[in-house]
Amino acid sequence: MPRVVLGVTGCIGAYKACEVLRELQKRGADVHVVMTQNAQRFVTATTFEALSQHPVFTDQFALGSQSEIQHVSLADSADVLLVAPATANIVGKFARGIADDALSTLYTATHAPLVIAPAMNVNMFEHEAVVENLELLKARGATVVEPGSGYLACGWLGKGRLAEPVEIVEATLGVLARTRDLEGVNVLVTAGPTAEDIDAVRFVSNRSSGKMGYRVAEAARDRGAKVVLVSGPTSLRAPRGVLLVAVRSAEEMAAAVQQHAAAAEIVVMAAAVSDYRPASAAPGKVKKTDGPVVLELVRTPDILQSLGAQKGKRILVGFAAETEKVEEYAAGKLRAKNLDLIVANDVSRKDAGFGGDRNAALLIDAAGDTVQVPLMSKRELAERILDRVVELRGARGPKQVATRA
Repeated sequence: MPRVVLGVTGCIGAYKACEVLRELQKRGADVHVVMTQNAQRFVTATTFEALSQHPVFTDQFALGSQSEIQHVSLADSADVLLVAPATANIVGKFARGIADDALSTLYTATHAPLVIAPAMNVNMFEHEAVVENLELLKARGATVVEPGSGYLACGWLGKGRLAEPVEIVEATLGVLARTRDLEGVNVLVTAGPTAEDIDAVRFVSNRSSGKMGYRVAEAARDRGAKVVLVSGPTSLRAPRGVLLVAVRSAEEMAAAVQQHAAAAEIVVMAAAVSDYRPASAAPGKVKKTDGPVVLELVRTPDILQSLGAQKGKRILVGFAAETEKVEEYAAGKLRAKNLDLIVANDVSRKDAGFGGDRNAALLIDAAGDTVQVPLMSKRELAERILDRVVELRGARGPKQVATRA
């Protein structure tokens, strides 16, 4: 039986959380409730205790040291943390790491995926601070159940009304369904650029930030996979719970991939590997002169081609960063490299691609099925990619692991 921790915050939509709780129970979930102090102004803790048949967690200091144990144990045992309704206040706390009440403290202590259903005045929902905080949570992997539009409790007309309970429950069950669908699976991810040295201070590289590959690694980890992340030079923090193998050049990346690919059941090649490197690198700094300088380039190892030639039973995912004829070029690369799935994106777009936190993509599989993924956070895109990978694995008939009982 999956355990859902339901966080309730202070707004008029709090009464709908009772319906959410009941619907989750009908679907077989064990629901534990955490309430903020302001939430209790709208619905009492007694109501949720009667419905859930569990004590309601309202104050981490009320019972001294035992309540401290309670918030840690709840955080550790949760399969998913659902906050419905979520006020602008709690969204801001979650986004910025503020832990000053029972719910925000539990959030910082849990590794469970987050589902959040905002509810607030339309102007608050559209405020740049709230928009930024929600985008930050999405980038970390949160699922946001968009509020509905209509007449709000304040009398205004617009977007901000808490989504219907059935929508919130369906989103939560969707997250639960994929929470451990890669339990114990060995996943290899590559990320970032490679840097090919010209001399002691100069190198040839590209604009990849590594964010897409890091988000894939984090998403695979959260689904229960054992993840190895081979990364070129980036400024990103190493994801917790992931084995990070830092490399610099294409040759170093090829060696690291070869070392770890043998055990991998899924390989996601999100790195932007340099196609060429200088024929030789000067040991010191090359001094500038008045005349022209000719730089001779030679091909680097084609890591993806090598993996495709020896793919075996593993799922192999490649990426194609294009500026024109995106679908045509990506489909050609998929066939040439013997891939199961390719993720293609138009890097000429100013709102997506290299460096940013959002991306749009075209997913093409070996059967020719194509899915257009709209602009979204790179973490959300990572989930879409892994959803498709899980489907492809299922088509081959491997054992699927259920969520924790």
